[in-house]
Amino acid sequence: MDQQTDPRTSPTDLPFWQTKTLEEMSSEEWESLCDGCGRCCLSKLEDIDSGAIAFTCVGCALLDGKTARCKDYPNRFAKVPDCLAITPEMARNSAWLPPTCAYARIANGEGLAWWHPLVSGTQETVEVARISVAGRVISEDEVELADLEDHIENWPDEDPMVPAEEYYQVESTL
Repeated sequence: MDQQTDPRTSPTDLPFWQTKTLEEMSSEEWESLCDGCGRCCLSKLEDIDSGAIAFTCVGCALLDGKTARCKDYPNRFAKVPDCLAITPEMARNSAWLPPTCAYARIANGEGLAWWHPLVSGTQETVEVARISVAGRVISEDEVELADLEDHIENWPDEDPMVPAEEYYQVESTL
């Protein structure tokens, strides 16, 4: 069967993130792109000379360090004045979004990783693939602003690239 007659290759069979631009997505589709890892909620420092971004393990006061979820998502902008809503433009041009961010990946034509809940069908893969910040962060309420440099970490700015086989081997032994 050739590609044009095979219904599995029809554009309508493809998931929305493969057929729409970021601007074309509905608000529900846009929100579902967030994998809930919490990396964008970490404090970052920018080198004034080079512009390089350094991630810390210090999360926003609303970030639940155990679950990597916002404690008050609907009211986050009112409670945290420097909380930013990710926009398509930001996804294309922000150095502070981690390389694992679905918004940035889609904006750069990379697609979603195997561990993304929209691909895997479960939120569990975000933790198994070591993408989630759950259990690896402290609250900004516990750190003085002047001490942020003491909490710089490399892992939030890295893609651990855990192979899918590793997850599925663990899952099959349960």
